[in-house]
Amino acid sequence: MIPLLTALQTRKVDAYTITHEPIASINLMERASKAFVSWFINHFPDKKRNISVYCGTGNNGGDGLAIARLLHEHGYAQMNVKVVRFSENESGDFSENLRRLQQLPVALTEISSHEVTPIETCNILIDAILGSGLNKPLSGSYKQLVDYLNNLHKTVVAVDIPTGFDADGEVDKDATVLKASLVITFQQPKVNFLLPESEPYIECWEAVNIGLDEGFMAGLKSPYQMVEDKDIITLLKPRARFSHKGTFGHALLIAGQAETMGAALLCSSACVYAGAGLTTACIPESGLTALNGYQAEVMAIVRGQGKLPHLQLDRFSVVAIGPGLGKDDDALQLLRFVLANYKKPVVVDADGLNLLSANPELLEMLPAGSILTPHLKEFDRLFGKHNNWWQRLQTLWKKAQELKICIVLKNAYTITGTPDGMLYFNSSGNVAMAVGGMGDVLTGIITALVAQKYTPEQACIIGVYLHGKAGDELVLNNRLQVVLPGQVAARVPATVAKML
Repeated sequence: MIPLLTALQTRKVDAYTITHEPIASINLMERASKAFVSWFINHFPDKKRNISVYCGTGNNGGDGLAIARLLHEHGYAQMNVKVVRFSENESGDFSENLRRLQQLPVALTEISSHEVTPIETCNILIDAILGSGLNKPLSGSYKQLVDYLNNLHKTVVAVDIPTGFDADGEVDKDATVLKASLVITFQQPKVNFLLPESEPYIECWEAVNIGLDEGFMAGLKSPYQMVEDKDIITLLKPRARFSHKGTFGHALLIAGQAETMGAALLCSSACVYAGAGLTTACIPESGLTALNGYQAEVMAIVRGQGKLPHLQLDRFSVVAIGPGLGKDDDALQLLRFVLANYKKPVVVDADGLNLLSANPELLEMLPAGSILTPHLKEFDRLFGKHNNWWQRLQTLWKKAQELKICIVLKNAYTITGTPDGMLYFNSSGNVAMAVGGMGDVLTGIITALVAQKYTPEQACIIGVYLHGKAGDELVLNNRLQVVLPGQVAARVPATVAKML
């Protein structure tokens, strides 16, 4: 896992690395700048492009000065540096890097608070004005300068973090931020890079390793963690030679109505492909032909209207409820019955979540280790309106612990909150997967993993990652612009096989 640190924690790691490596702060800055430049020259190999480097007078500006010097040494001749001197203060490392740059034939000018609209003809603008130490919205000359630069519509590459953007905490929707085409950030992404509020300001980001002390970072026990490929490889369990269908559990999926059988079909199919030993779908009688035609491996329990089906819940390793189920009295009775009579983890999605939000007393009936898989609107219906994603993070962290459940909050970097107070950000998946029914497939995958005796936490972390990874492989291998949910479900076995 990659620990995602707050700005304060990052400063602690910097200080620890400087003291215990040991390394002088100016040399750590040099190492970070070299990592930035190494990635930059691979992404922008044309050395004839006109580059402007905007540097504040703190350590972020010191990075910018070192980057300008290193780019000059790599043959980028069409470059000029603009020092944004809106304050008399400057860091020691900034001063030293300024002295070093002044020894080279690099154009260097200063911008004062009296002149915040410099003439700019560059192709690429490197933003090293203000770093992650920002603790208030931009105002005055900084705001004027950033507004001016944004209106130039240049290709902007930010050093570590865009000027005006908060690394963590609530993002002001009216904040003034220097919009970045690319952020080359140090060591790991900032938490707010992974939340939707970053989209207006950051097109993409790349984290470069600068050699901070990883043991110390892990020791800070950040609740925010980013899941990597190697984490899933460690968690996946190969199938033993004498395994049989009973080894891998029996999943029950309560889903579908006449008009929404697609959700039940996708969910149950994904459960089969993700490796449940047996999969049974509890569906309306009108959906039986569709189920038999779509996925012959799925067994069925048919339910009629106005009465509960005969369910021997203790036969099943896990129960999932909700996809396409509807919100009528029959659906509510089914949910009440499951929560009252099944004591192992329950996976609740879609209409199941809507029923929980309309009947909040049912939340208290969820067995420990149960899993909720809401998208944004479902999450807010469950737990109240939120003004921003940082607030949702805090609620996710709190509710997963209070209810002793896992909550999978879906977005581009889907976040799993666990009962032990951890928030796991997923790193797989792509925009081609933005198709209706994709959540039903995710529910089926997670359910299958619980059936196979993965812990609920493992099932969520692995399931979310495999779901996204299968979509990534489909896009990469077939150059698809849109990936369908059924394709993702069918891809999962190959994705798992490649990781074992």
